[in-house]
Amino acid sequence: MVLAVSGGPDSTALLHGAAALSKDRSWRLTVAHLDHALRASSAHEAAAVAAAAAAMGLPAEVRRADVAALAAAEHRSLEDAGRQARYRFLEEVATGLGPGALIATAHTADDAAETILLRLARGSGLRGLRGIPARRGRIVRPLLHARRSALRAALDAAGIAYVTDPSNADPAHARNRVRGELLPELERLNPAVVEALARFGRLAADDDDLLDALAAAELARRRDGEDGSIDWHRPPARALGRRVMRLAIGDPAPSAERIEALLDGAEGPRGGIAIELGGGRGASVRERRIRLG
Repeated sequence: MVLAVSGGPDSTALLHGAAALSKDRSWRLTVAHLDHALRASSAHEAAAVAAAAAAMGLPAEVRRADVAALAAAEHRSLEDAGRQARYRFLEEVATGLGPGALIATAHTADDAAETILLRLARGSGLRGLRGIPARRGRIVRPLLHARRSALRAALDAAGIAYVTDPSNADPAHARNRVRGELLPELERLNPAVVEALARFGRLAADDDDLLDALAAAELARRRDGEDGSIDWHRPPARALGRRVMRLAIGDPAPSAERIEALLDGAEGPRGGIAIELGGGRGASVRERRIRLG
């Protein structure tokens, strides 16, 4: 199991919890830390994580990445570039340990609630409101049930040191505003709002999975086995039609506007319509049949 440890309170709790549990299990733990090189103190924090791992007798993989340069080269925000670089690094470490290796991250119930609120504010559909899954592929998140404050209190009570990232208080980041302003206001309305949002995410995930299954069956029924075109005579309900098209087109999913334009064209009176789907992909509609290319 690869433990993603930044040195902050959540990942420090993950490190100590996993180390304690591993004594009674056959786990082999490796600590992984990616220094994003965004702060003067980042090298010190990387050294502190390596020292903590060594003190616990655990191997550590520590690497430095110029996230600012990656963000500029990949035309991403610093936050997104850092996340992409971090997961690439964790996958590399896990791959080196063998096909059965898992990656454990320290996402908490607070992280899941923040994610749902951010996506809701951005107009996400049901898929985006699933929150953070407890497992995706080899990535596991064993602290999703835990509150951030409880983890920090446990570390303080045990006298376990951790670092505090000053960027987590920077209101320039939308997540920090959700964390520091929006969630506290919602907790005044409902002290259990984090748990309520987690429950909402689980229900959204169940509904999303059901709709995906219905869309797959609908696509199989409508797709021509010879030329791959999709019969759009007697269109399904628009909500299901969107799902069918996203499934047929694949990742990366086109924008909502392009999906709507494609469905409008397929259900309208005109034929011979072409729709750009982004990423060099397109679709055409003729005689109520949709062809993707």
